[in-house]
Amino acid sequence: MRLAAIDIGSNAARLLISEVRPDDEGRSELTKLNLIRVPLRLGFDVFEKNEIGSKKIVMLMQTMKAFSFLLKAYEVKQVKACATSAMRDAVNGPDIIKQVKLETGIKINILNGDEEATMIYENHIAENLGREHAYLYIDVGGGSTELSFIADGKLRYKESVNIGTIRILKNMVDESMWDGFKAKVKTNIKSKLPVIAIGSGGNINKVFSLSKRKDGKPLSFELLKDYYKELSSFSLSERIRTYKMKDDRADVIVPALQIYVNVMRWAGIEEIYVPKIGLADGLIQKLYEEIQNKK
Repeated sequence: MRLAAIDIGSNAARLLISEVRPDDEGRSELTKLNLIRVPLRLGFDVFEKNEIGSKKIVMLMQTMKAFSFLLKAYEVKQVKACATSAMRDAVNGPDIIKQVKLETGIKINILNGDEEATMIYENHIAENLGREHAYLYIDVGGGSTELSFIADGKLRYKESVNIGTIRILKNMVDESMWDGFKAKVKTNIKSKLPVIAIGSGGNINKVFSLSKRKDGKPLSFELLKDYYKELSSFSLSERIRTYKMKDDRADVIVPALQIYVNVMRWAGIEEIYVPKIGLADGLIQKLYEEIQNKK
C-alpha cells in the first residue's frame, strides 16, 4: 500500500510518497519512495501583502496538478495534504484551497500552529532515543517555528510562534517578539534531565550536510554558532557560490540558524540531532496510524 503527504509551507511545497512494507519481524514500516520539493515561496507574498498573488497562485496550481499526476503514477491509495503559516495568514487562502480541490481533487487542510507542532511530534523520534534525556523538537519554517517538549516519555509542552525565516528576511520580527519567544522557552523548557534538541526543516538538514557528520551523530551548539557567524559573513551570492546552495536555501539558512541558536541558548541545550524528518513525514505517519485504527 502506498501513501502520500503534501506539505504546503511558506517557503516550499513537498510531496512525500511512501510504501507500507513488512520489516524483518513482520511488523509494518514506512519506506520512503520519493520526495519532491518545489520552492513556491508563498510567504514572500503573504507576509508582505496578506494574500497570495496571482503569479504564485498559478505556480501553486501547476504544482498541485503535477503532484496529482504523480499520485496516480505511483498508484497512491491515500493522501493527506496540509498547508501551514502562509496559507493560514493569506486572506485568499480558503478560495485557493477550493480551487485546488476543484481542479485536482486534492483536499488541503490548513493546520493551526498547535496542530503543526503536533504533526512534527508524530515522527516519534524522541521515543527511540532513551529516557535519560528530555527532548525539544525545533521545527523552523518560513512563517513560524514549532516547539514540542518531551520529558519522561510524555509531551509536556508545544508551541507555535510566528517567527520564521521569511518573516525575519522581511524585517517582520521585532525585539518584543524575540523577547516573548525567549520568555516562553525559558518558562516551559525545564527538566531535571539534560535536554537534547531534535531539529527538523530543510535548513538544519543543509547545515548537517555541510558538517559532514555521520548520520545519527548530533551537532553541537558551538558548531551551530560557528556556522551562523560564518554564513552571516558572506553575501547571498557568495553563499550560493561557496557552499553550492540553491538561492532559495541560501537566503533563509542564516535566519534559520539564528532561530536554532537562540532557542538552544535560552533552553541551555548543548546538542541537536538532525534525523532529516519534517512535517510531511509526520503527516504520513499520522495517515498510516489513522488507517491502522480503522481496521
